[in-house]
Amino acid sequence: MNRRHLLLVAAASFGAALPSRAEDIMDNKIQPASHPYVGMWVTADGHIRHELQQDNRYDEARGSRKSAYQGRYLVTGDHIDYWDDTGFTADGDFIDGVLHHAGMVLYREQ
Repeated sequence: MNRRHLLLVAAASFGAALPSRAEDIMDNKIQPASHPYVGMWVTADGHIRHELQQDNRYDEARGSRKSAYQGRYLVTGDHIDYWDDTGFTADGDFIDGVLHHAGMVLYREQ
């Protein structure tokens, strides 16, 4: 079983809906991001930091641990889907300029 197949099976087993371009993201065929959310997003205490990069990659730092999680992301409107390089998936929503992700609230770094 290849990695893409494992991701799709795992997502289906948890009831996660993958956007139609998920396979393109997994195969690095997606075009560079062209949305207003590229940049650094941080929790109020600064403990968790998501860097949404122009190349549809993200890098998440936690505390003093740089690059705790890395992977790909896709923004569709105000919704974001994440695919960690280890196969973990998550999502979130941008509401009034604030990122709500997995029970966390992240703000654009100024």
